[in-house]
Amino acid sequence: MGEFTIKMPGVGEGVAEAELVEWHVKAGDPVREDMVIAAVMTDKATVEIPSPVNGTVTWLGAEVGDTVAVKAPLVRIETDGKGGDDAKAPDQSAPLVAKTQSGAEEAPARLQPPRAKPLPSPTPSLAPQEKPLASPSVRLFALESGVDLRQVPPTRSDGRIQREDVEHYLARGGSSLAAPAPFARNSSTEEVKLTGMRRRIAEKMSLSTSRIPHITYVEEIDMTALEDLRATMNRDRKPEHPKLTILPFLMRAIVKAVADQPDINATFNDDAGILTRSGGVHVGIAAQTPAGLVVPVVRHAEARTIWDCAGEMARLAEAARNGTATRDELKGSTITISSLGALGGIVSTPVINHPEVAIIGVNKIATRPAWDGAQFVPRKMMNLSSSFDHRIIDGWDAATFIQRIRVLLETPALIFIEG
Repeated sequence: MGEFTIKMPGVGEGVAEAELVEWHVKAGDPVREDMVIAAVMTDKATVEIPSPVNGTVTWLGAEVGDTVAVKAPLVRIETDGKGGDDAKAPDQSAPLVAKTQSGAEEAPARLQPPRAKPLPSPTPSLAPQEKPLASPSVRLFALESGVDLRQVPPTRSDGRIQREDVEHYLARGGSSLAAPAPFARNSSTEEVKLTGMRRRIAEKMSLSTSRIPHITYVEEIDMTALEDLRATMNRDRKPEHPKLTILPFLMRAIVKAVADQPDINATFNDDAGILTRSGGVHVGIAAQTPAGLVVPVVRHAEARTIWDCAGEMARLAEAARNGTATRDELKGSTITISSLGALGGIVSTPVINHPEVAIIGVNKIATRPAWDGAQFVPRKMMNLSSSFDHRIIDGWDAATFIQRIRVLLETPALIFIEG
């Protein structure tokens, strides 16, 4: 018998540590070669760590939520072979690599799109006293969906229940938890540790609100002409062109507006007291994904057409949803757009994406009566709720910027006029 130590691998160039977000094994569990034993996260990218050997887990070196340094011991496995110590084992601190069936190494591993799973076949449910294996996020999803995890058959060989298992269970008509009696008291509590993406979002929001004095300015925009133009362009678009939303038009309007107010397309290093104006307009698009909020970046919007902006935004949104967006695609924005689409409400107070100095919040479009000087007529109206760093942007400058955006959106032909 021998002992094999798996060390925290390198998970990206220049990355010295990563957060442990999930264990797939516990002490005493048998493992086989290439079986996923853990998942770690850095810079909003998640990487699965496989076991390179067969054996039994004897020790886990961290808990979910811990930050682990590269090359630090992570797992110890008792192997069936002789002398399987880490001194004779392959270097487990090297960057993760994917291997083909022939054993040839490919590019460094990164988060892969969710793998399709077959529908779970019915299996005996757990006894009432048994606790099913599942991550905190899966437990929360099951709780919100009214599902008893003990009734959900896992598809993984190690018995761990995944979110997809719960979704398949619901899709197959699985019964949910019995509804509580009307007005019955519920004194239960559940502590959920913030880990992975959720913790990083919390840290970023705390940083933004604690260090940036926000000023929020709200303006009503008549979107009727732009919506008519957008409908026409979508109807007549070429097969290779993506469907247009209002966001590509807003991106191009921002490009024109920041040309007159370069302080808004900038980042502020508050430790050094330096404002960095950017010639390129790199627009972050706040996107909600199954893992949480991420901000993929459409780079150099000033050099893109409406169609190009739309295509790049669609590509990045899909990568963000699938978890395949690279680190470079999730950083480097100089101004951000936040939009909840039909859920956008009437007014919002968006939080600035530190270290930027401005964020443009898009609220929902609704048909409302507007006075045209003689009568009330129906118009498609939308509010922009935008926040600015008050250390850099005065209220007058914020209002001037948004009024420029308003004029461009209400007269969309101006968006296409150069100069």
